Amino acid sequence: MPALRRNRFERRRAETRQALVRAARQTLAESGGAGASVHAIAERADVGLGSFYNHFTGKPDLFDVAVADALEEYGQAVDERLHGVDDPAERLAGGVRLSVRMAESYPEIMQMLCHSQLGRICGGGGLAARAKRDVEEGMAAGRFTVVDPVIALTVLNGSLLALLELWCNQPGADSDQAAGIMAEMILHMLGLSPDEARDVARRALPATV
Repeated sequence: MPALRRNRFERRRAETRQALVRAARQTLAESGGAGASVHAIAERADVGLGSFYNHFTGKPDLFDVAVADALEEYGQAVDERLHGVDDPAERLAGGVRLSVRMAESYPEIMQMLCHSQLGRICGGGGLAARAKRDVEEGMAAGRFTVVDPVIALTVLNGSLLALLELWCNQPGADSDQAAGIMAEMILHMLGLSPDEARDVARRALPATV
């Protein structure tokens, strides 16, 4: 296949895959995806059913990719806001707090997270990978004294999901205050003293998007 034709084919293939991922993200945000058929998702993406199976084995496969895609987009936005923050404790606390502060700018992703299973959120990249990085760097630097990082990350990811559900289901709640309290509790769990955990969790945040 000539290079030009091959490049055109690969571009169209990538566009088809991305259209399916976008359709899946919209479906997950609206309903969690439980009642959506493969046909309905393909139709929403304006893609043939056969093309769907050229990219994904089924709905679970597509939904895993869609959640990972959304989390990576969100994680990159958090990284941009925390650029230049070197302390892993401050970065982790900032990530928890920004996840609520930035929710208004990413309503689709927030609804997706509220409808998604914990396993999808904790797996792969996105926020979970960044939390793992911060915990490991904090342990290496002696900032964190947690005994079992796997359990710590499970608690952290579960706490973040609960916080986002609070934002989704109780729009009148002071989620910003809740995020600060949760960040403080997480830092204390990881080994910071109560006073230092409170200080780090209350530091000024960069401007949100």
